[in-house]
Amino acid sequence: MISTLDHLIIAVDDLDKAEEDYLKIFGAKPVWKGEHEELGTTNSLFNFQNTYFELLSASSDGLGAMLVQHALKESGEGLIGMVLGTDNIEQTTQSLKDHSFLINEPGEGMGTNFKNDDVRKWKNLFLPPELTRGIFSFIIQHTHGTLPIPKIQNSSTINKLDHLVINTNDADGFIDIYKDAFGIRLALDKHIKHWNKRMLFFRLNQTTLEVVEKKDNLEPKDSLWGLAWDVASIDDAHKRLSNEGVDISSITDGIKENTRVATIKSHTHGVPTLLIEHT
Repeated sequence: MISTLDHLIIAVDDLDKAEEDYLKIFGAKPVWKGEHEELGTTNSLFNFQNTYFELLSASSDGLGAMLVQHALKESGEGLIGMVLGTDNIEQTTQSLKDHSFLINEPGEGMGTNFKNDDVRKWKNLFLPPELTRGIFSFIIQHTHGTLPIPKIQNSSTINKLDHLVINTNDADGFIDIYKDAFGIRLALDKHIKHWNKRMLFFRLNQTTLEVVEKKDNLEPKDSLWGLAWDVASIDDAHKRLSNEGVDISSITDGIKENTRVATIKSHTHGVPTLLIEHT
């Protein structure tokens, strides 16, 4: 079933400006800049040890351009998509059908790198509303081409995604989908005193889906909220970002034992962003 958090999608208005800002945040250059010609979008990809990060902008007409334009109009720039990875999309499709979900057959996609004309291809499976519950999400299997994995520049640059924060008003329903239907490991289901909320922690490919329940009487709904990035030295990262003109909070001890954290307050294009060091 689902084996990875394949990538995250961030809708931006000006791709070049967003790329420049995230180069400062990550301390590393994008490994790919290309287009989805049939979708009307261009993108810039930053790759990490356990996922990749896609800046996406509208460039012409197409379904992808409509998605980006709608997101920008409704809520501005920010985190709009979560893509889950599988090694066997046909098997995943059948498994979801066996769980009584109405699923279409997988489609195919491709992207071209402007820098060197490299081509990547994939199969994707778009999910019905009863599975996504408000999140733009689909399942992907890469079939041709790979993204380069950049070498860690130094102790101040981003290593990997530590966790993705998701809000839900229905934790039990979230478990039904992500644990039972998708097969993602639920590592912890706990009431956190600090926030007085129930939280779920799903683990896959060295990252965590951190789900915060905010109960109400509305229809079940999930939403992406923010990202936490792992660094080897938060002191070095803080110094580097400050020198780059990025607004960043003071370093404090994290809620989780043996962690230190700082919040990035600028250059994020609408994405709540935390740095975390595990000591």
